[in-house]
Amino acid sequence: MNWAGELETIFGGVARGALYALIALGYTMVYGILRMINFAHGEIYMIGSFAAIITLAIVTTVSGALPAPYLALAIGLVAAMMVSAAFGFTNERLAYRPLRRAHALAPLISAIGVSTFLQNFVMNAQTKDKVDFPRAFSEPLWELRWRVGEVEVAGLQVIVLGMAVGLMAALHGMVKYTRLGKAMRACSQDQTMAALVGIPVDRVISITFVIGSALAAAAGMMFAMYNGQTRFDAGYTAGVVAFTAAVLGGIGNIPGAMLGGILIGLVEDLSAYHFGADWKYVAVFVVLLTVLIVRPRGLLGEAVADKV
Repeated sequence: MNWAGELETIFGGVARGALYALIALGYTMVYGILRMINFAHGEIYMIGSFAAIITLAIVTTVSGALPAPYLALAIGLVAAMMVSAAFGFTNERLAYRPLRRAHALAPLISAIGVSTFLQNFVMNAQTKDKVDFPRAFSEPLWELRWRVGEVEVAGLQVIVLGMAVGLMAALHGMVKYTRLGKAMRACSQDQTMAALVGIPVDRVISITFVIGSALAAAAGMMFAMYNGQTRFDAGYTAGVVAFTAAVLGGIGNIPGAMLGGILIGLVEDLSAYHFGADWKYVAVFVVLLTVLIVRPRGLLGEAVADKV
């Protein structure tokens, strides 16, 4: 057995899974408060990837030369998170808030409609073809290599994993130790009682959409760097896989979304390594079905107190 290849695949799977976890957090946070699946979340991820690429193009054009890669990437990341956060906020105000007390199917259908609208909006506003991530920014990170014994990892994988873990840790700390996090957990448990004790429930829900959308945008930019490209329909597959990760870990549970995302990334990369890329999604859903048969609420689904 090629142990070096196995270890490199595992590290790549963890890095990819951390990005799935960032997207899954948006699903699980919204579900934790509203008990609603935001099926437009994948498109928010896709918009983040486009916003990052457009921002990098603008920065390069305005500066008249290739700017410092790390500074330009930081600007692209912030811009992508801001744009996606604005879309997430707008979606909540226009498509979901008016239907909050409607039949359960109404916001679900609205979410599917928003998903279709955003996908076609980007296709018509940009292009229906693949859009390459600027190689001048991603290739130096791919070419940067670290070797430990026979195991070699790319600098981009290390940076992606570090950024994803850092964002997840910041979110976990915010939910657990801040007043906003306490308000989110209160709304998750009982919105009526939260409102009675003075918590602005509508504002908390809007902020939840904003945070989840910003995390999805970060994943969108990093996935575009990782894969070298994006498309107007890139959010569909990534969204389905991330939703699978949220369900696998326990929908509505933040640590569960993190665990589920990393496990999905590992299953994807290991199955592609051993059986070929055509089998990776088959393996993902076999694992999901197996876990749901054994533990219907997901791996960490019983940790109800921290489910926001």
